[in-house]
Amino acid sequence: MKKDAFGVLIIHGFTATLDSVNSLIEPLEKLHFHVSVPVLKGHCEPSPEMLRGVTWRDWMKDAEAAFHELAEKVDKVFAVGHSMGALIALNLAAKYQGDQLDSVVLAAPAFRLVSMLGPGRPLHFLAPMLQTFIKSWDLSVAFSDRDEKNRSVHYLWAPTDAIMSFFELISFTESRLHDIRCPMLIMHNRNDRTVMLNSMEIVVSGVATQPSDKDIVWLEHSEHQMFCDCEKEVAVKTIVDYINSRISRQGHSLQIS
Repeated sequence: MKKDAFGVLIIHGFTATLDSVNSLIEPLEKLHFHVSVPVLKGHCEPSPEMLRGVTWRDWMKDAEAAFHELAEKVDKVFAVGHSMGALIALNLAAKYQGDQLDSVVLAAPAFRLVSMLGPGRPLHFLAPMLQTFIKSWDLSVAFSDRDEKNRSVHYLWAPTDAIMSFFELISFTESRLHDIRCPMLIMHNRNDRTVMLNSMEIVVSGVATQPSDKDIVWLEHSEHQMFCDCEKEVAVKTIVDYINSRISRQGHSLQIS
């Protein structure tokens, strides 16, 4: 097979199911992209217990394996990550930018969590101590669109050790931002009550990407699960348009079937 196609790697967030990103698949496949949506270890299982003992390095391995499999079929890969998936996409960029990875799309990159226990937050120093006697944390699913509230887009709780590993990934990724120089689209929700708005600025000011290669888009009404919420069509179209613009700049054109 001639490697003359483009691929899109879609990386879901922490505790998320594929329902959280599935709205992206059909519009991208209609453009004849090869689309890969790996399930990160411990996710999409009958119980969140399957996350216990899993670390962020396991999630990176899963994403990297999917990246290599996709890169065998295409010339260039676009990595799209939501929340924690955006952090994983950035780590892929640090390793593969300028070669097989064209650019990244960061949807609500989870650098600063609303939780006061997260990295960079006032009570983060307490998090390791809590792990000794709190074995799981309840999670909430927030949508601006009430019709979407009952969708099963992620687990309702998570083991504490998996959350602590997620925190480690946040800190590790932030320390690598200066190594990242690839083009990127950064999207965030003004109503997000999971990831703080200043996460956008951490990315914009932290990466070495040229200012002209940083595209920024704000969604005005959506909550954290932007691909399932009231502006999901806008979010999906923004990504499709961005990828098409990247391809057009490189002298390619796509025909929509």
